[in-house]
Amino acid sequence: MSPDSVATAAQLACLLEASAPKPGNVSPGRHFHDIRYEDFLASAAAIGPAMALAGQRPIGPTVLAAVEATARWAPSNTNLGIILLFAPIARAAIESSLMAAGPAGPQPARSISIAALRDGVGAVLATTTIADARAVYAAIRLARPGGLGHVDAQDVRDEPDATLQVVMTLAAERDAVAREYATGFAATFDTGLPALSRARSDGLSWDSAVVETYLALLAAAPDTLIARKLGAPEAESVSRAAAAIVAAGGVRTPAGRSHLHAFDDRLRDSRNARNPGATADVTAAALFAYLLAGGYHLRPTGP
Repeated sequence: MSPDSVATAAQLACLLEASAPKPGNVSPGRHFHDIRYEDFLASAAAIGPAMALAGQRPIGPTVLAAVEATARWAPSNTNLGIILLFAPIARAAIESSLMAAGPAGPQPARSISIAALRDGVGAVLATTTIADARAVYAAIRLARPGGLGHVDAQDVRDEPDATLQVVMTLAAERDAVAREYATGFAATFDTGLPALSRARSDGLSWDSAVVETYLALLAAAPDTLIARKLGAPEAESVSRAAAAIVAAGGVRTPAGRSHLHAFDDRLRDSRNARNPGATADVTAAALFAYLLAGGYHLRPTGP
């Protein structure tokens, strides 16, 4: 795929994720006290140039450039987790396309296979450096995400002395985005992407398919942002509630939709402490991968 196509897919993935009425998250008409839906739209547009250049520079500088671009438009952290997940996917997509090109050089392509994309992500992660980690730490300090706390080894307030994948692996137990780096994006490719593909193949609209993907991810693993803010028991309770909604049919049944509305109300408070933001980030990564694989051109038969 061309760099411009990858950038467009990244921006569209962000727009689709932000626009879907995911319980506990910002969506059209459902704002937080300190951030609005329009801020997510601005953030989606802002990261395009950085993603287009992902094939020309390492992950760390891509992440930092995208966070800096976002900071010029959004009032607070809107997309740090998404950027961290998108950077290796974007680089893998561009590199895989270059390797697949013939003697005449890169040729325009509409999609990349999921297998090639996943292999490419693994290869990209395996080549991260200490410099990548330092650039990512600078990006995290700029974005100022909530609930980080302090750790003894490789704390983000210090300068790292290990590669990006190593420092992410150290954080995998407490952060879903770091866990993706440690596992080769297992949740993205093994849970999120199959759920999204199934939903779209079954005829669900983009909004419903995104919500269904989000619920599948949240039911599969407690949200680490909630766990950092309110503790593991609360995160586990939210995950069980998501699993119950899935069992009730989710977006596909009247009972599931009724539970979804109540669930959304439960997750909203003045501090947004029950916002499953890490799960939303992985949902966006699944969307990005799906779009890169040509999923946008699959037209559902349902409403």
